[in-house]
Amino acid sequence: MTQTATSLQATGPAPLIDPFERAVTYLRVSVTDRCDFRCVYCMAEDMTFLPKADVLSLEELERLCSAFIRLGVRKLRLTGGEPLVRRNIMSLIEGLGQHLKTGMLDELTLTTNASQLGKYADQLVAAGVKRINVSLDTLDPEKFARITRWGRLNQVFDGLQAAKAAGLDVKINAVALRGVNQDEIPAMVEWCGREGFDLTLIEVMPMGEIGGDNGEGDRLDQYLPLSTVRADLENRWTLDDSDYQTGGPARYVTVRETGQRVGFITPLTHNFCESCNRVRLTCTGTVYMCLGQDDAADLRSALRDSNDDGLLDAAIREAITRKPKGHDFIIDRNNRGAAVERHMSVTGG
Repeated sequence: MTQTATSLQATGPAPLIDPFERAVTYLRVSVTDRCDFRCVYCMAEDMTFLPKADVLSLEELERLCSAFIRLGVRKLRLTGGEPLVRRNIMSLIEGLGQHLKTGMLDELTLTTNASQLGKYADQLVAAGVKRINVSLDTLDPEKFARITRWGRLNQVFDGLQAAKAAGLDVKINAVALRGVNQDEIPAMVEWCGREGFDLTLIEVMPMGEIGGDNGEGDRLDQYLPLSTVRADLENRWTLDDSDYQTGGPARYVTVRETGQRVGFITPLTHNFCESCNRVRLTCTGTVYMCLGQDDAADLRSALRDSNDDGLLDAAIREAITRKPKGHDFIIDRNNRGAAVERHMSVTGG
């Protein structure tokens, strides 16, 4: 259970409180901008990746994450790119897992494309990871290849089975794309029910390249309101509202016929910013206080300029004082540009 601001003040350093009295207790960390897929809504096909010299070492990432935990973060999610393609990534995960043993951290999770789970599932469980999110937008092999450009669906299915065998709880994350996977969503609900997976549906967000001049499709034309998706699902399934929460922005229902949950993340049709408790850290040490804003703070300098964590803690606290009230995401015919220019893979999915 996440501690309240009052209890944190009583037991340790003052918690991270933003200008709108929201406690920041959730940190999402992009450990690499690299990935073995090139999903059309996340990356350009010919990505220019960060120079290795700009990327924090795993030891630096662990120190930085530990500082956030010391200041009140209770949930930590590793993302990418694809986090499991980073060399020696398990050393970081095992190090962060020590905070679970001390009780300073409630949960350590990751978002993955499942391509590497056959190799890492057992090690993740041993490090203290209990559940994962897997990004998967279609069950059709040919469509999957088009969406991911480089991915192989059989490899993902093998990874999911390895995760189940290791005892990991799995939640499938699917971006709802008009004209791409809209007709598949009921089948995905059914499949998740059979496999014992929860499913979260996400509205496409205006980030990075969103035009259609390279054959990827126009983000504007792919935008599918989840209110439409839910109405369609209610014609096929019995959806019972749920108070289940994971600390993220999804609002859940339980599918009565399968017993599994379906979540809806709606940054455009229903802004969830009023309860935002999270910030995002990149592999370069840049912290973004909002996914949908460009304002950011450089923590790498504070990290490298001193071995004393006082400078780092002060830099983190200063960044939180600039956390905005909400994002500026909008998709309409009069606003065809990206709300932010960086790709999703830069900040972390």
